[in-house]
Amino acid sequence: MDLSFIKETDSEIYDALVGEDTRERDGLELIPSENYVSEAVHEALASSLTNKYAEGYPGKRYYGGQEFTDAVEVLAISRAKKLFGAGYANVQPLSGANANIAMYFALLEPGDTVLGMELSHGGHLTHGHPVTYLTKIFNFVRYGMKDIETGEIDYDEMLRVAKQEKPKIILAGFSAYPRELDYAKFVGIAREVGAVAVMDIAHIAGLIAGGAAKNPFDYGFDVMTTTTHKTLRGPRGGMILTRDNEDIAKKLNKSVFPGLQGGPHMHNIAAKAVAFNEALQPSFKKYASQVVKNAKAMAGVFATHGARMITGGTDNHLILLDVQTSFGISGDEAQALLDRAGITLNKNTIPNDTRKPMDPSGIRFGTPALTTRGFSEDDCIDVVNLMIDVLTKRTDAVIEQTHTKILNLASTHTIPSAFA
Repeated sequence: MDLSFIKETDSEIYDALVGEDTRERDGLELIPSENYVSEAVHEALASSLTNKYAEGYPGKRYYGGQEFTDAVEVLAISRAKKLFGAGYANVQPLSGANANIAMYFALLEPGDTVLGMELSHGGHLTHGHPVTYLTKIFNFVRYGMKDIETGEIDYDEMLRVAKQEKPKIILAGFSAYPRELDYAKFVGIAREVGAVAVMDIAHIAGLIAGGAAKNPFDYGFDVMTTTTHKTLRGPRGGMILTRDNEDIAKKLNKSVFPGLQGGPHMHNIAAKAVAFNEALQPSFKKYASQVVKNAKAMAGVFATHGARMITGGTDNHLILLDVQTSFGISGDEAQALLDRAGITLNKNTIPNDTRKPMDPSGIRFGTPALTTRGFSEDDCIDVVNLMIDVLTKRTDAVIEQTHTKILNLASTHTIPSAFA
């Protein structure tokens, strides 16, 4: 991207932007919630639509001059509906968190109950972490894994809690869970207690769109919330999808605007529309499939080395590794060591973790960004062997040697400007 104007007018920001470009170019990105966008998405984000206020929805705005904003948002909505088999789509949420918050306020009254995944078993901050304001308004109760070694959800306990607590929402979804959920059981339990079935697909949206993961709508889920980046490979943002209930869709729209947000970020919605169009191409199915293949290849190497992975492996794009048990170091130490070697991932708590969240026992990593750069299963196996070398030996010499190898891998797998 041309940064000539920023270079002339703001050297400090220019230096930071160039530094980030260099970091992304020369290192390997393994954080499973990060990815690269195309230059077409970049161009939409940098477009003149950033100048335009567009409070309201297509055909019902509070400002004039909406001919082109309406066209953009209608395209984004229609493409999102086609991607996910949805009856309705709201593309205005500024983030996945905003999408979840709007969903809660659309479907709940203060004091109502949500049954969601135990946070230490892979649930997300917005699924009722005590530090969030949501817990001051709504009541969150939990389900979790029956067996941490296999990842099996305790559906019998979920049903028991649902009957006891009478939740208005049964919430599926996760940020650190490597297996596929049994969507039919979620919907069955929701129907039995009269709850709305909601799936937060933020992490696996691209896998669903590309046919590499099951679509919860096919099993009767009522609503899906998501981010538009991660595996979907779009700009940072959020979205809410409704399967077929017009009344729910109207409540969600009202909750997003005017309930939670003001004017939508139309340049971002344009970028979402571009990314959705990219995800509708046949090549995206190959991409999504390769993301899962690459993750399974990485998990296979760790298994061979006797490393402990939470749930024993992966069915999607991410792996949660217990480095305290496997390598005798904390997640924070592992993250720092690998960062020095040019591999970016994140420290992460694991189920029943005895360590603190800022220095946990695990690390979380995945394959969306590597796959965008064209990494194959063999390439990912090479990356795992380098990771194991660093985590096992932990010497300056090994880290320096690994960094050189990472630079070579990065140079031979450049970040693409467009997706074929």
